[in-house]
Amino acid sequence: MSNVEAEPTELRCGASESGGRVPGVDVLPPRDVPLGGPRAMTVRRTLPQRSRTLIGAWCFADHYGPDHVAETGGMDVAPHPHTGLQTVSWLFSGEIEHRDSLGSHAFVRPGELNLMTGGYGISHSEVSTGRTTVLHGVQLWVALPEAHRHAEPDFQHHVPTPVRAGGAGIRVFLGALAGAVSPVRTFTPLLGAEITLDPGATATLALDPAFEHGLLVDHGRVRMAGTLLRPAELGYLPTGSDRLTLTNESDDTARTVLLGGTPFEEEIVMWWNFIGRSHEDIAQARSEWMTGSRFGEVKGYDGARLPAPELPSVALKSRGRVR
Repeated sequence: MSNVEAEPTELRCGASESGGRVPGVDVLPPRDVPLGGPRAMTVRRTLPQRSRTLIGAWCFADHYGPDHVAETGGMDVAPHPHTGLQTVSWLFSGEIEHRDSLGSHAFVRPGELNLMTGGYGISHSEVSTGRTTVLHGVQLWVALPEAHRHAEPDFQHHVPTPVRAGGAGIRVFLGALAGAVSPVRTFTPLLGAEITLDPGATATLALDPAFEHGLLVDHGRVRMAGTLLRPAELGYLPTGSDRLTLTNESDDTARTVLLGGTPFEEEIVMWWNFIGRSHEDIAQARSEWMTGSRFGEVKGYDGARLPAPELPSVALKSRGRVR
C-alpha cells in the first residue's frame, strides 16, 4: 500500500545522530493516519516521525489491519507514481493484486515478498482480491542512495524459506539473519524479517553491530533487549549491538517484523510518493506525473490514475534528523 494521503506533509529526513551513546531501546508509538482514495482506510505509521525518520535506509512503515473487507471494501489504490525509493510489501493475511508500468502482474500473499524499485520512475496499482476476507500487513519503503536513486525501475518477488531459532520462527525477506539469506537485491545493506515467537518463548539472535534495528510488534507483548513493546509499537536499537534477545510475554504466539540497516547518512525530502534531495526534484516528479511522462502506464487497472496533491505553498527543504 502506498501513501495516498490527500494532503501529505513534507517529510524532511537525514543522517543519523552521532555520539558515544550506550545502546538501548527507544519506543516509537504509532500514529493513526487516514488514507484517501475510493476505499479509505486508516493505517498505523511508525516511520517517519519527529523522534526518528530513518532506520538504516528504511524511511516509511505503515501497519494496517486486521481489516475485514466485507465491512470496509478492502484496498483499491489506483495507479500512482514512485521515484527515488523501493517499496516492500509484506502481508500477514489477505491477497493484493499488483500491476505496474513495467508490465509486471503479480500477487502479494502472506509470507511472500514483493519489492518494487521506483528508481527514476515507476507507477503501479494495488487492489485486494475477491479471495481476501481479512487484509493485514505492513507497507515499507527504502530510500535509495544518491548513487542509485535514478536506477532503472525493477520488480522482484521472493518466497523466503522459514527457519527456526529456539522458540522463534523466522522468514528473512531482505538481508541475512539466523543463517537465512535473501537473494533480493538492495542498494544499501538492509535486514527485513518476520519473526514469530512461541508463547512465553525467548530467542537470542546474532546481529550485525554496524546496523541499527527496529522491531515492529504486530501481535502480542514482546520484550526487546529488556524493553517491553506492545502491539503497533516500534522499538529502536542503535548501532553497536551484536545480539538481540526477544521474549514473548503473551500467552499466544507473538508476531513481529525486524528491520535493520547501516545508518543512512544522506538527507532526503519525502513528499507524497516521491523521494528526492530538493524541492525541485519533487516538483519535477509531480509535474511529470501530471503530464503523463516519465512514469509509464499501468495496464489492466479498471479506473483512472490517482492525481497528485497540490504542493505546499512553501519550498520543501531537506535537513537532518530531529531528536
